[in-house]
Amino acid sequence: MTKRVLHVILAQPRGFCAGVIRAVDIVEHALRIHGAPVYVRHEIVHNKHVVDRLRDMGACFVEDIADIPLGAVAVFSAHGVSRKVEDDAGARGLRVIDATCPLVSKVHNQAKRYARRGYEVVLVGHPGHPEVEGTMGQVPGKVHLVSNPADVEALTPADPARIAYVTQTTLSVDDTREVIAALVARFPEILGHDVEDICYATQNRQTAVRLLAARCDVILVIGADYSSNSNRLREIGGETGTASYLIPDAGGLEPAWLDGARTVGITAGASAPEELVKGLTDRLRDMFDVTVTDLDGIEENVVFNLPRELTARQHQI
Repeated sequence: MTKRVLHVILAQPRGFCAGVIRAVDIVEHALRIHGAPVYVRHEIVHNKHVVDRLRDMGACFVEDIADIPLGAVAVFSAHGVSRKVEDDAGARGLRVIDATCPLVSKVHNQAKRYARRGYEVVLVGHPGHPEVEGTMGQVPGKVHLVSNPADVEALTPADPARIAYVTQTTLSVDDTREVIAALVARFPEILGHDVEDICYATQNRQTAVRLLAARCDVILVIGADYSSNSNRLREIGGETGTASYLIPDAGGLEPAWLDGARTVGITAGASAPEELVKGLTDRLRDMFDVTVTDLDGIEENVVFNLPRELTARQHQI
């Protein structure tokens, strides 16, 4: 039986960003240097495949610092943590290695600078996300969390002339601009930096999805359903009018989604490894006569250094 022809376009860029690469490398180096177990507070990145692989290597993932034995090696996830988590780790004598993405740390530092200058901080982000919880827990003083323009209308700062905003790094650029516009309209003197806090990788992957949508009948986004940046990619694809689906791996593909489709775009969230993209294209090849091309896009060359305590120990081994 002759297979139907299907053209697959792979987004560029897609998959792992520099912050995720650094975080995963930190856990692997820690295991190599200190041996198993190494404890990781929260999933190092939001992807089950990555977490399961590191667990098989000897990483133990916990949500509560109290679940880590006294004096053990502990890694903070890429999403960042609150000052309370840092203090709790210190009280337990943990040997902490911080895998917080440097771009998340940049947001922490900016928010703390605003607070030290006497400004109330507004954080644009999603309630319950670990990055948001970490950022709010890093800032002394009042932090207001807003997710949409309606939240802005409900804000009641002590002094409307003394507020500033920062944003979660993995938001939709378009949605965030709407919230920022609402903030500026209501509080003309507010300080902030437009969408600069949204990380380069998030913005690049969102741009690539828009380019895919112009050329594809269907978009498949590989990523965890609890991954903020992966969900934004699916939403952006859908907003263009292109049928878009978020799947954890090739096993999540529903063949009916591709009925009548001639061109399918594939991308992956910033915490999804490239092997999952290959697995999906292999499954499509089993079903169709597939041709694969790469989308012209931004070539990322950002690299974040590992913490000094790991590189110094690595040289001693």
